[in-house]
Amino acid sequence: MLFYRVKQFFNLMDNIITLKKYAVSYLSKYNSSKSNLIRILHKKIRKMNLEKKDKFCLYSSVNTILNELESKNYINDCSFANAKIHRFALEGKSKNFIKNYLFKKGIDKNLIEESLANFEIDNPNWETESAKIFARKKRLGAKHSNNLEKDLAKMARAGFNYKIIKEILEIH
Repeated sequence: MLFYRVKQFFNLMDNIITLKKYAVSYLSKYNSSKSNLIRILHKKIRKMNLEKKDKFCLYSSVNTILNELESKNYINDCSFANAKIHRFALEGKSKNFIKNYLFKKGIDKNLIEESLANFEIDNPNWETESAKIFARKKRLGAKHSNNLEKDLAKMARAGFNYKIIKEILEIH
C-alpha cells in the first residue's frame, strides 16, 4: 500500500514537471498573458490521458507553476500588453481593436488603459498613423476606390472613430 502511494506521488510529480516544461516550451515560442497561459495549460491537462483525481491535482498545481514563472519574469502582463500595443499600432489596428484583443487575452482593464495612455504619451497621433496604414493596406480612399461609403464602413468596422476616418478619407 505504501509503495502504491509513493508511486502515485512520483507520477504526480512527473506530470507537474511535464506541465512546467510544456509551459516553458510554449513561452519560448509565444509571448502570452497569465490568463491565456492558464487556459493553455488547462487545455493540455484535459488532453492528458490521466485519471480524474490526477487531473484535479494538476489543475490545482497550475497556479504554483504560474507563480514560479511570474517570479522568474517569464510571463509579465504589462510587457505583454505594451508589446501588443506597439505591434498592432504598426500593423494599422485601432485603439478599440487593441483594447478588445487585450481584454480577450485576460489583461486587466486598468492595465490596458494605463498601457495605452503611456503609449499615447510617447506617440501622440499614433491612431491617425495607424488609420493611414490601414487605409493603405485595404486600398481605401479617393485614390483607390470610388465608393466612399464602403470605405467609411470598413474603417468604422475596424474600430476607428469618425473624426479620424474623415481625416484619412478626406471627407468634408
